[in-house]
Amino acid sequence: MSTYRPPLTDLAFVLEHVVGYPGVARLPGYEHADLDTVVDLLEQCGDFMAKVVAPTNQPGDVEGARRQPDGSVVTPAPFKAAYRQYVDAGWGSVPFPEEFGGGAFPWSVNLAIQEMTASANMAFALCPLLTQGAIDALLHYGDDAQKQRYLPKMISGEWTGTMNLTEPQAGSDVGALATRAAPNGDGTFAITGQKIFITYGEHDLAEQIVHLVLARTPGAPAGTRGISCFIVPKFLVNEDGSLGEHNPVTCLSIEHKLGIHGSPTCVLSYEGATGYLIGEENLGMRIMFVMMNSARLSVGTQGLAIGERAYQQALDFAQDRRQGLAIGAEGKDSAIIEHPDVRRLLMTQRAYLAALRRMMLFNAVQMDHASHDQDERAAARAGEVVGLLTPICKSFGTDLGTEITSLALQVYGGMGFIEETGAAQHYRDVRITPIYEGTNGIQAADLVGRKLGVRGGASAMEFIATMREVEAELASAGDDFDLIRMELGRQFDALETATAWMLSTGSTDPDSALSGSTPYLRMWGLCVGGWLLARSALAGPATGDAEMAETQLVLARFYAEQLLPQCAGLLGAATAGSRDLFALDAGRLAGAVRRG
Repeated sequence: MSTYRPPLTDLAFVLEHVVGYPGVARLPGYEHADLDTVVDLLEQCGDFMAKVVAPTNQPGDVEGARRQPDGSVVTPAPFKAAYRQYVDAGWGSVPFPEEFGGGAFPWSVNLAIQEMTASANMAFALCPLLTQGAIDALLHYGDDAQKQRYLPKMISGEWTGTMNLTEPQAGSDVGALATRAAPNGDGTFAITGQKIFITYGEHDLAEQIVHLVLARTPGAPAGTRGISCFIVPKFLVNEDGSLGEHNPVTCLSIEHKLGIHGSPTCVLSYEGATGYLIGEENLGMRIMFVMMNSARLSVGTQGLAIGERAYQQALDFAQDRRQGLAIGAEGKDSAIIEHPDVRRLLMTQRAYLAALRRMMLFNAVQMDHASHDQDERAAARAGEVVGLLTPICKSFGTDLGTEITSLALQVYGGMGFIEETGAAQHYRDVRITPIYEGTNGIQAADLVGRKLGVRGGASAMEFIATMREVEAELASAGDDFDLIRMELGRQFDALETATAWMLSTGSTDPDSALSGSTPYLRMWGLCVGGWLLARSALAGPATGDAEMAETQLVLARFYAEQLLPQCAGLLGAATAGSRDLFALDAGRLAGAVRRG
């Protein structure tokens, strides 16, 4: 099985030339995070992930996490040593404030680290990812005492964190949760209820787990308006910061899953566990969305990350596997990479991966501007762009991650279906990404139901207009860029048509808008990816590296000619409305035949 090779050259190119990272480094508070420093940091991180974390991936999948009779959970044997080294190296602390022991680097730098961590071992990477989400929520809404008590050790990685939303009866409908929070009379609450699908809800990597739990206080309003958020630590924390008695939080079971076997997905039972309110009562959803919005971009990046690892292995296999004689070849069997259809599979993966990396990092750069830009209008606009792109990045990133990984398995042929090659694990692991942190259908509903209507649709139309500015740049760049320019223009037209339809239809017939929301979201993903690849092609000559410039041009042209045209093909599905989706009842959907 091939080893993991961090895509450091592409990361550095994208940050410098495509997504505008140098502008982030000029923002107040990021002066220490200049491009050279960041590239050096990412090189060190890539080396760590390749040498320390990546070797744990397949053994962790084979061994899996195991629940013990006493309710404790043991992670795969290689994980504990790798996690200790991860903590010692400080990789989880990179984006957080210095006052709590963090490195105060931009979120865009952290997202590049997240990509490499998830490529190395997604099951392992989920533990620090969930911790970072909990840290983010506490930074925004925790009081000073809570920040001082929990953040230093969570940021260092000595303690880990979780987010507890889902319950057996609620699923994605968080407003239906029933976990109760009864006041204890001393400012604390007794938390009682059951949560499911809790990633790293119990494990042996750290001494403490800080659960952030959604629950209802007595008399709270129904639905999402009546949800509060509580800190419920696995062990109570004494006044001196040491760990006290075990809080009554029990792992009832861990799920037996299709993939990510090394990551324990827990059913947790809270039986009067002591909880500490974050912020005010009934602000739980607002607090959780702080976690979920950054997590959704991170999950989109997981699709990219696993696709990258699967692609690298497929590329190595295609060069080693010899079968059939390529056109024009002589002698014995050719390496399968010489066959046109295998090249198509590999180029499709490479082009999609390039588009996704640029989308994720562009979104993260906008997050940095939204949080640190001193120009209020620029910060507000960046925030709008983040709101628009986050559901697109999450959904398009994970849908494509699944498709890319499937294509990688296809390169292997029958060997890809055999576990020993490692290709099958990536396919099993990536399949969860379109499901969790809000299914991709929920992301599409969020796009058309909330994000598209910002400023009456002007925000989305302004972003399309911004993308269209590349057409003039391509026209000035020479004949080599004509095909990219013409195809982008056609697809931007299709996206504008679909967007106008969504805006006019959504207010009067929301069912029809929602019925086309998933293909509409994909239209956005395809166009944003094509736009950023075109920017890459235009920026290639500035590197002074002729090979790099040619690579960027070829990837942008291949994407524009062979992948981007799907966008216009989806226009009919995006604007078809709901009539035929609801025309057949359940019996006719099942193919039932009535007898006379």
